[in-house]
Amino acid sequence: MIDTITNRNGEVLDFSFHEGAEGSRNLLLIGHGVTGNKDRPLILALAHALADEGMPVLRFSFSGNGASGGSFRDSTISKEVGDLQSVLSAAETFGYRVFYAGHSMGGAVGVMTAAIDSRIKFLISLAGMVSTKSFYEREFGQEKTESGCMWEDPSFPLSEKFKVDMHAIGSTNSSASAVSVPWLMVHGTADDVVPVEDSREIFSYANEPKQLVEIPDADHLFSGDSLGLMVETVLGWIGDCLERPERKVES
Repeated sequence: MIDTITNRNGEVLDFSFHEGAEGSRNLLLIGHGVTGNKDRPLILALAHALADEGMPVLRFSFSGNGASGGSFRDSTISKEVGDLQSVLSAAETFGYRVFYAGHSMGGAVGVMTAAIDSRIKFLISLAGMVSTKSFYEREFGQEKTESGCMWEDPSFPLSEKFKVDMHAIGSTNSSASAVSVPWLMVHGTADDVVPVEDSREIFSYANEPKQLVEIPDADHLFSGDSLGLMVETVLGWIGDCLERPERKVES
């Protein structure tokens, strides 16, 4: 059992672990989006569904978010890549084979991490952010860094670090071609935060095996009936992956 996860800055990451079937060596890690945390409804729904099927799940909050250590002002995609690698190190200690599912900005973190870290064996992007610079300008371009906040919520100050990182990355398309593991993308067609075109675009850069599932009329958080459809899609895909001979999915 994983007791504590600390990132490379010495900040403790808050997480919850869901027990699966005894002896299971597969583990799903779930990362959240910007201003989110490990307790978002869509993350809870996915975690409980997988654990009920016998797969252990670890959902965590990136540093500066939720109850994790660190400051939200320091939260960037690049820093969260390091956080995810710290979680991967903890999972590796216990011999787990890792599936990673990231929602929104957590999806961008997953793509960039999977491109450089072979410990992610299967990748899932849920309404994954791709065009980071466009997202920033669309959502926060009118706000002034260091004095403004995200979505008019003073709990989430808009930092210059965040802006610089989002602009520097620009897009995760450049990382997509370096991802060599099975990859599922799930996106709602009514997403007005991260448009479904983001997933369609990065899908064209991704290697096989890959799958894009668009959920009609689903919003960014997979609200209402679309939540069940998202969870169903992920469970079905994971089941298909586990049925394949391991030599075909290991990298």
